[in-house]
Order: sequence, then C-alpha cells, then structure tokens
Amino acid sequence: MQFGISTFVTDDGIDPVSLGRGIEERGFAALTIAEHSHIPASRESPYPMGGDLPDIYYKTLDPFVTLAAAAAVTSKIQLITGIALLIQRDPIHAAKETASIDLVSGGRFVFGVGAGWNLEELRDHGTDPKTRGAVLDERIEAIKALWTDEPAEYHGKYVDFGPSYARPKPVQKPYPPIFIGGDSDATVKRVIRHQAGWISNAQPRAHLAKRVAQLRDGAGHDVPLIQFGTPVKPEYWRAVEELGFSQLNLLLPSVQRDESLRLLDEYAAQVAQYRG
Repeated sequence: MQFGISTFVTDDGIDPVSLGRGIEERGFAALTIAEHSHIPASRESPYPMGGDLPDIYYKTLDPFVTLAAAAAVTSKIQLITGIALLIQRDPIHAAKETASIDLVSGGRFVFGVGAGWNLEELRDHGTDPKTRGAVLDERIEAIKALWTDEPAEYHGKYVDFGPSYARPKPVQKPYPPIFIGGDSDATVKRVIRHQAGWISNAQPRAHLAKRVAQLRDGAGHDVPLIQFGTPVKPEYWRAVEELGFSQLNLLLPSVQRDESLRLLDEYAAQVAQYRG
C-alpha cells in the first residue's frame, strides 16, 4: 500500500512548488488536492462534517494550476484531483486541462471527480442539483471521448458537440485513471458504470467495508480504491489496508511552509515505522 498526501492548497498556506517538492523528497507517492470554486455566503447546504464550514473551502487554489506547478518541480509523484467538481466545469476545457497536466507531468495525472455537496455552489455554475448525477455521467463520457478520439464528438442531453479536433491527448493510454468520489448507492453504481476506481473520504472501517463489498459484487472484480483525508493513525491504516485500499492520502492541514514541512517529516517517520 502506498501513502500520499491530501490537502486543501490555499492562498495563505504552503505554496504548490514547496509542497510538491516536500512530498516527493520524503518518499510519498502522491499529492491529492481538493477543489471548491467559491462558497456562497448564504447557503442552506450543511457542512458534511458538521459545525461551521472551515475557511479553507473558499481559499483553495485552482486544482489544475496547483497540480501543474507541482508537476514542474517533481518527477515521480502522482498528481490527483480529490475531487474535481466536474459538474461545475465545462467538459471541453476540462479535457484540455487534464490532458495538459498529464502531458507536462509525463503521465502522472489521476482524475478524481465527483458531484459535490454544496448545492448553492453548483447552482451558481448553472447546474440544477436534481440533474447533477446525469450531468456528471455525461461529462465523464465526453471527456473520455475528447481524450481518445480524433476527431471527437459527443451527443447527450447535457453535453452535445459535433466532430472536433482537441489536443493534447493524455500520455497515459487509453487515458488517465478515473476515480469517482462520493458515498452513496448512486456513487457505487457510477463507479461500476464508468469502470472507474473509488476515492473515498476517511470513514469508519465498517462503513467502508460495506461500500467495498457493494463495489466488488456489482463489478464482479476488485475495484481500485484510494482515500482522501486519511488520519495519521497507523491502526486505521492497517484496518483499511485489509479492505484492499492501494493508496491512503494522509490529511495535511492547510498551514504555512515551515509547519507543513515539519508535519511531512513526522508523517514520513510514522509511515517508515508502520512499514517496519
């Protein structure tokens, strides 16, 4: 099992260049970052973790700019969106941005996507919350077409474009790994439908075991499993490793450079001890 780092890269925390270098220098496998375009000041959607919404949710840098900056100063780590809110993004632009990162990184991009939880945020992007699942499905399919076909076309209810030339194509063939985030029966069906992996949040082992069993039963085989926001608790790592997770991305607080690097040193030491 591999260990990466997951975090919200913000405008008052460690910069992407220092973060990318720090993660790779300490032997971690990946940088996995969250996305929110903005947070409406007036909203009804409750914070899924309970309580007040932390300000990191509206301080996040653009994920593709962040990963491109990290790509430029690293050569080994995976660069993962965890997750990109694809229901808020134009799929043609998203296909180009993601293929560009895969190209400049030499094939290290991993596309984590999801529908998100903040209904006011996605409404501001013109997406009806009632259609977000269908919109996500079509945008995933359209991006796959743009990544692989030349010319590419897609005709759906929410995404519709005729034969078009779109470059660059991803380095990874047929396309970068896709992981779908979420925690519902609909998420399970979506992972299976798109032959994708599942990127989970940190949840109790019993709950994760239920979802993993659903995925395996529905797909008829093991589904790739990675996690965002993993706590730095070796007993938890062991419990979820037994479920088949191939990568845990330890949660790094959004703090300034020196404190971030100090924490990365601590995390690396704990990982080394865990591996014996």
